[in-house]
Amino acid sequence: QLQASGGGLVLAGGSLRLSCAASGFTFDDYGVGWFRQAPRKEREAIYFISNRGTVTWYADSVGGRFTISSDNATNTVYLQMNRLKPEDTAVYYCAAAELVTVYPPPPESIHYWGKGTLVTVSS
Repeated sequence: QLQASGGGLVLAGGSLRLSCAASGFTFDDYGVGWFRQAPRKEREAIYFISNRGTVTWYADSVGGRFTISSDNATNTVYLQMNRLKPEDTAVYYCAAAELVTVYPPPPESIHYWGKGTLVTVSS
């Protein structure tokens, strides 16, 4: 299971940090990351780390503003979001996949989804 938290309302240019705690499996065995789904758009991957952190991928739209990190001791992955823009408004989902061979990982490759957390960025 994945439990995400940390969403909310923020002004453009502000920051938020999302957290995602895993139970029932360890990050050593799974790639983990974040997707988001904006209104009337498809769910898209934005940041992903492979098993054991050998590969880190992120979407161009968040490069230089968002950073992913993980704490294997607590089985928690974080998404630090800085310089937020109104177009970042979406429901954010943490995700885990047992084997990722393609980046960005397609939604159908995900084994575990966290409950989404809403991020709203106002201008």
